[in-house]
Amino acid sequence: MKNHNRRLEIALVFAVVALMLLPWYRIEGGFFGLGWLSDFPGDPSTAPGIVQIVSHGRWWLAIAVLFVLLGGIARFLPDHHRRGSLLAWAGGLGLLFLALQGLAIGFTGWSWTISETLFGALPDGQPSMGAGAVVVGLVFVLFFSFGLAERGVMKGDAFVVSAIAMLIFLVTVFVFYPIGSMFVGAFQDFDGSFNPNGFLGNIQDSSVWSLRCVVGGERCGVAWRTLWLAIMTAASSTTLGLCFALVATRTRFPFKKGLRLLTILPIITPPFVVGLALTLLFGRSGVATQFVSFLLGVEPGRWLYGLTGIWIAQVLSFTPISFLVLIGVVEGVSPSMEEASQTLRADRWRTFWRVSLPLMKPGLANAFLIGFIESMADFGNPLVLGGSHGVLSTEIFFAVVGSQNDPSRAAVLAMILLCFTLSAFLAQRFWLSGKNFATVTGKGDSGQHIALPRGLSIAVHAIVIPWMIFTIVVYAMILCGGFVRTWGLDNSLTFEHYIRAFSVGFRDDGGLAWTGVAWNSFWTTMEIALISAPLTAAVGLLTAYLIVRQKFAGRNLFEFALMMSFAIPGTVIGISYIMAFNLPPLEMTGTALILVACFVFRNMPVGVRGGVAAMSQLDKSLDEASLTLRADSFRTIRKVILPLLRPAITAALVYSFVRAITSISAVVFLVSAEYNMATSYIVGLVENGEYGVAIAYSSTLIIVMVAVIASFQRLVGERRLRRENRVALAAPTATASAPLGQEKTA
Repeated sequence: MKNHNRRLEIALVFAVVALMLLPWYRIEGGFFGLGWLSDFPGDPSTAPGIVQIVSHGRWWLAIAVLFVLLGGIARFLPDHHRRGSLLAWAGGLGLLFLALQGLAIGFTGWSWTISETLFGALPDGQPSMGAGAVVVGLVFVLFFSFGLAERGVMKGDAFVVSAIAMLIFLVTVFVFYPIGSMFVGAFQDFDGSFNPNGFLGNIQDSSVWSLRCVVGGERCGVAWRTLWLAIMTAASSTTLGLCFALVATRTRFPFKKGLRLLTILPIITPPFVVGLALTLLFGRSGVATQFVSFLLGVEPGRWLYGLTGIWIAQVLSFTPISFLVLIGVVEGVSPSMEEASQTLRADRWRTFWRVSLPLMKPGLANAFLIGFIESMADFGNPLVLGGSHGVLSTEIFFAVVGSQNDPSRAAVLAMILLCFTLSAFLAQRFWLSGKNFATVTGKGDSGQHIALPRGLSIAVHAIVIPWMIFTIVVYAMILCGGFVRTWGLDNSLTFEHYIRAFSVGFRDDGGLAWTGVAWNSFWTTMEIALISAPLTAAVGLLTAYLIVRQKFAGRNLFEFALMMSFAIPGTVIGISYIMAFNLPPLEMTGTALILVACFVFRNMPVGVRGGVAAMSQLDKSLDEASLTLRADSFRTIRKVILPLLRPAITAALVYSFVRAITSISAVVFLVSAEYNMATSYIVGLVENGEYGVAIAYSSTLIIVMVAVIASFQRLVGERRLRRENRVALAAPTATASAPLGQEKTA
C-alpha cells in the first residue's frame, strides 16, 4: 500500500509541475520549444497551464486540471477498489480528452471551428502540444495503470501494469499514429482538405503498375521492379548466407576467422558505400572497366547502372546478415538426429536433404524475410546505382524533396511498399506457424555434425571462395578511393579528402577548432547514437520481460504489434514521421527527438527478440524466488534478471548503436541543418560528385564501428556451448561402430 501511494504521489507531483510551470503549447519551436524560459510572461503562448486558464481564458485546460484533481482525491480514499476505479476513470478519460484536443489542432486534424472555440484567438497560426500537455498525458497513463493495479489486474503489480500500458502508449504514438497519418495524408490536399483524386491518380498510375516489360515494352512499373529486385536479393543473399554458414561450420576451411570478419564489414558499412565501390570498380571510369576496354578495345558500357548493379550491391550488403541468422541455425541442428539417419543407412546427401535442411527452415525463412525487407527499404544503393531505373524507396524520396513535391504520391508509394513487406511478414509467420523445429533439449548432446556430401562441399566452396575474393576487392576499392585525387581522371595519391573532412586547427585563444567539414555531422551522429542505443536496449528488454515472464490477455497480439514495426521499411517510417510530426499536435521535425524516437522504435524489435531468446534460457524459479521473498517486479528485474542478461544487453546496445550510425532510408527524411546525420551528409557529397570525401568519411566511420564492436566483443566474450563444434569426416559406419568409451566429450 505504501509503495502504491508513493508512486501515485510522484505522478501527482509531475502533474502539478506540468500545470504550474511547463508551457501547455507552443506556436514556434515545436516540442523542443524552450523559448518560454525567456519569453514568459510576455508571450501568452509560453505560459503554464494555470496561467492560461486565469489570464487568457483557456477554459478547456480546466478539464485537464479536473482529471488531475480526481487522481489526487483518489489518493485519500481508504477502499482500494474505489481508489482503483477512480484512478482508472480519471486516467482513461483524461488521456482521451488530451488526444481529442491534440487531434483538433490545426488543419491536419478536424476541420471544425471547435478548435478556434477551445483555443481562442491564436496569434501566428495554430499551436502545438507543449511539454505540459505531454507530461500530463504520461501522468494520465500512470493513473490508468495504477487504477488497474488497485483493481487486482496482474496480481496488483503496478510496475508490470504500468510497463504494459506505457509501451502500448509509446508504440501507438511512435508507430501506429505515424502510419495512420501517412494513410490519411494520401487522401489530403496541400491545405489538409479531403481530396481522394491524388490517391486515385497515383494508385492507378501506369508508371507504378505497368507490365510492358512482359510483352516486350521498355520497362515494368516501379512496384513490380522493386518486388522482383527484392525477391532476387532475398533469394541470393539467403543462398549465399547458407553457403557461408555451411563452410564455417561443416567443413575444415582454413580461413574461417577471415570469413567471419568479412561478414562483419558490410554490417558496419554505410549502405551506399558498396555502391560507390562498385562504381569505382565497374563504372565507366572504373578499374575493371578501363582494363577490359583497353584489353578488348571496346567502348565502356553502363550496364552497372540499373537493376543489375543494385542487385549486386544489395547481395553484397545483405548476405552477411543472412549468414549471421543462419550460422546459429546450422550449428543448432542436433548431431544425434543426423547420426540416427546414418544409422538407418541413409547416405550423407539424403541425411542433409531430408534431416538437416528441413530443420534449418525457420532460419531460412527469417533470412529470406530480412533480405526481402532490407532490399525493399534500401535507399543508398538504388540512389547511387539506379540511374533511370528507380525503385519505390527512391521514388518516395524524390516525391518529397524533388521538383514534383507531391506528398500524396509519396504516401501512396509508401503504402504499396508497406503492403509488400507486411505480406511477406505474414506469409513467413503463416508458413512457420504450428510447426516444431526444436533441436536443442535439456539432454546432453556431444555428437558430431556429419560432413557435407562431397558434391555439395565442392559447390559451396566454389561459391564462397570467389565471393570472398570479390568482397575483398570491393573493400580494397573503398579504402583506396579515399586516397585518390579524382578516380579515373587523376589517380595520384593524396590525403586531401581526409584533411578536408577531418582537419583540426587552433583558435586565436589557443582552443581546439574542428575545422573539417565532416565534424559537425560526425559529433551529431555520435550524440544521437549514444542517446538512442541505451533507450532501445531498455525498451526492447523490458518488452521481452513482459512477453516471456508475464501472462496477460492479448499477449500474442501485443507481441505481434511490437514485432510488426520490424516489417515496416525505414523509408515508410521516415515518410510517416514527416507526415505525423511535421504538424500539430506534436511538432518534432528538425529536432533531435524525432531522430531518437525513429531509432528506438525502428530497432526495438531486434532488442525484443534478443531479450526473448536470452530470457527464455533463465529458469523462472529465479525470479519466483525473489518474488517469494517479497521483492516487487522492478527490484527482481534490477537485482536478478538484468545481471544475467548482460550479453543480451550488450548485443542490443551494439546493434542499435551501429544501426543509428549506418541507417539512411529513414534518416534522409528526418535530418535538419542543425541535426544532420553522417549518412545523410555522405549522400549529399555523393550527389555533388565529391566521391573522394564521401569515401574518406565512410572509411572513418568503418574504423570507428570496428573499434566499438571490438570493445563490446571483448566485454561480452564468446558463448561456449557444452558441445564440441566438430565435423565428422569419417565414414558413417566408423562413427556408429566406435567403442562406447572412446567418444570425446566437451
